[in-house]
Amino acid sequence: MYDRDWTEPTFAWDIFALGGDPAVPAHGSTINGDKFGSPDGIYVAPSGRLWIQTDVSGSTIDSGPYAGFGNNQMLAADPVTREIRRFLVGPNRCEVTGAYMTPDEKTMFVGIQHPGENDPADPKRYSSWPDGEAGGRPRSACLVITRDDGGPIGGPDPHGNGHHGPK
Repeated sequence: MYDRDWTEPTFAWDIFALGGDPAVPAHGSTINGDKFGSPDGIYVAPSGRLWIQTDVSGSTIDSGPYAGFGNNQMLAADPVTREIRRFLVGPNRCEVTGAYMTPDEKTMFVGIQHPGENDPADPKRYSSWPDGEAGGRPRSACLVITRDDGGPIGGPDPHGNGHHGPK
């Protein structure tokens, strides 16, 4: 166990996970779970669960070295087992960013930034999120996420059906 005195002049660290597709040896990924690339944000919940947000450039999403990865996403990671599981996938060409939770972990706030990374001549070319085709140009937003049963996000299912994300 590490000393929790943050004023100490030294510290210990290790690499939690290297991004990439663990099924492709050339990626060198150390992920135990769902693949991801370009981690850009991390939030440590009160329970210790890690929430990772990705930001692959709109021009390379799901192509080249990112082929098969899909849109940017948010993943939940168990710091003990190091299991990483996809929690949500953002709309086309967005960045998933800025996660935060209430202390009881029953409400989560997640930012969706610059969906569609616009084409000035055709703003809805890549995305019409959040309003759909009938709406205007895509817009950034803050999601508010809760569970239907009111339990903690990523915590145990009170009905005994496993977990909603890593423990």
